[in-house]
Amino acid sequence: MAEVVTLSFFLNEEARTAGLKFAPPRRLDAGFDLPALENCTLAPRTRTAIRTGLHLAIPEGYVGLVRDRSSVALRGGAVTAGVIDAAYRGEVKVVMHNLSDTPIEFKTGDRIAQCVVIPHLVCSEVCEAASAEELGTTTRGSGGFGSTGV
Repeated sequence: MAEVVTLSFFLNEEARTAGLKFAPPRRLDAGFDLPALENCTLAPRTRTAIRTGLHLAIPEGYVGLVRDRSSVALRGGAVTAGVIDAAYRGEVKVVMHNLSDTPIEFKTGDRIAQCVVIPHLVCSEVCEAASAEELGTTTRGSGGFGSTGV
């Protein structure tokens, strides 16, 4: 059974005036939808930060990850940033990149991305190693970018 935590939120005046609503994830859903606060046309091969009007209080020890919605990704929209720290109280914005050759239109209230809140390690101490060798060895070592054959 997953741990249950409280996620506090605030919809700013613009969002409430626009009729936006916030709903927690449905049972068994990993994340909750993020709506567009205003109409927006994203030109081909460009990116912009789209306002949501939503402010969150992510609990300490958790992080909010802003992720693609599959329906937007099919149209060429990709979220290109998306870490909401527990200390952040500003408006959540979605950095959306149009990877396609056609404009992508969003209307006020459209679900443009999703946010998944997950626990993360809280490092109480960080130690600098004198050399890379001091970090120890693993089977993978320094291999990256396809080194595992995938």
